[in-house]
Amino acid sequence: MKKSKEKSVIKGFEAVKFMRKVRDEISKDIADMDFQEIKKYFENRRLKISIKK
Repeated sequence: MKKSKEKSVIKGFEAVKFMRKVRDEISKDIADMDFQEIKKYFENRRLKISIKK
C-alpha cells in the first residue's frame, strides 16, 4: 500500500505574484554588480534562507 502524501496549501498565496516580486527584487539588487559580486550575493542569500528554516 502506498501512503498518500498530504499537500499543504497556503490559502491566498499567489505563487506567480510571489515569484515575480522576488525576481524583480533580485534583478534590482544585482543590476550593477560584476560576476564575482553576483556570485557572493547568491551565496549570502542562500545562507540567509537556510538559516530561516
